[in-house]
Amino acid sequence: MKVLGFLLEVALSSVATALLAPEAIVAAETFGALLPRRRRRRVGLNDGRTTVAGNPRLAVLVPAHDEAAQIAATVRALTAQLNPRDRLIVIADNCDDDTAARARQAGATVFERKDDQRQGKGFAIAYALDRLAADPPDVVVMVDADCRVSAGGVGRLARLAIARDRPVQAEYVIKPPPNPSPVSVVSGLAMIVRNRVRSRGLARLGFPCQLAGSGMAFPWKVLRAAPALGDELVEDLVMGLQMALSGHPPMFCPDVRITSELPQTRGAAIKQRRRWEHGHLQTLVTYFPRLVAAGVRRRSAALVGMGLDLMVPPLALLVLLQAAVLTASVIGGVSGATSYRPARIAGAGLALLTAAVGTGWFVFGRRVAPLRYLAFIPFYVMWKVPMYLSLV
Repeated sequence: MKVLGFLLEVALSSVATALLAPEAIVAAETFGALLPRRRRRRVGLNDGRTTVAGNPRLAVLVPAHDEAAQIAATVRALTAQLNPRDRLIVIADNCDDDTAARARQAGATVFERKDDQRQGKGFAIAYALDRLAADPPDVVVMVDADCRVSAGGVGRLARLAIARDRPVQAEYVIKPPPNPSPVSVVSGLAMIVRNRVRSRGLARLGFPCQLAGSGMAFPWKVLRAAPALGDELVEDLVMGLQMALSGHPPMFCPDVRITSELPQTRGAAIKQRRRWEHGHLQTLVTYFPRLVAAGVRRRSAALVGMGLDLMVPPLALLVLLQAAVLTASVIGGVSGATSYRPARIAGAGLALLTAAVGTGWFVFGRRVAPLRYLAFIPFYVMWKVPMYLSLV
């Protein structure tokens, strides 16, 4: 029994200690977001507040699958930010509604694509880029069909991408829908921690950010040199990692904000979250070792930083894992099978993560998730258990 207890204690301590690493990363990024803005070397613009001379020629790509209800409003909002020589292109991808017709009526150029075998946003983007190759723009900006970009944001992103010769990601905020459920509010808070707090922290600490899926600008040559996305579950995240490995890590531009809403229905929300989080976990396994190894080999702090950020699993999963270790450790300690050392490690990890998320909420998320909704965080975590079990 003593041997079994020893082995159990070693196993629990090892897992709890391993989980401390992503918890410490979240804390470092969150508290890093509170630091003053870093000064950047001057290249004709001020950290996203564009003062660059001249205007690059843009192509704004809007991938759209059955978005008839909102595509016209999206087109009109984007058109108001463009110059006459810019192009706004809606990619009506395998649509069964009149997305294409409504986009044309609103003034967009429309590329219609039908392919029953190769479906998804990555294929849609590749199709549009192939058609643009004959007369390429200087910069490609990508905006999802359900998103809105802050005033002047499209031009700012484009000019910053040209000035830095690297991808640029706007601050992407996904808000709860009108009359939201508590789960939707907490989900919106989780997205703020991911896309606003942690991205700001990375930028303040001098590291690249991850691409978030919408509100992205790319120099044409950088984008065309990237490998094809294919059917990646999180094609935008993978694109940013591939560009970082090729020497063009994405940078964060908090001066431009892009917003959308979480799905109204429970089924749509679960489907969306499952795709994001399964894709994140698959990408973590594939790219975390590649980024860190490349960063060490090239002596690149940027690549190592991106790899460590990618190492953080979805926060709900991280909480579930550490809470499970804490529960097992407490049971082991009470029964005498183990000491309380694993419980102390797991408790410290949960306390650190709670402090980080609490700070992020207090500074950046109180308007989205008022104090009363924090009590629903445990229910949100449990709501996601079936999603994680489906990975097994």
